[in-house]
Amino acid sequence: MNDHSELERFRAARVTALYRLDLIEKGAQLHYEDGTPVDMQSEATRLKEQVADMDRRIRNLEDKIKRQALN
Repeated sequence: MNDHSELERFRAARVTALYRLDLIEKGAQLHYEDGTPVDMQSEATRLKEQVADMDRRIRNLEDKIKRQALN
């Protein structure tokens, strides 16, 4: 996968995580297939960590693409 495609994939994953966080903040409740409710506080924490990771990955890829463009 080239850097631009990977960058777009990370951006899309970040947007999805932010959308899910927004739904959780608005009171959404998820359930597993067996009907057991998901611990929404843990899910929100996981998604916040995922967004932070995506931010780091996006920043690194953007820097890499800029360096390649200068060469």
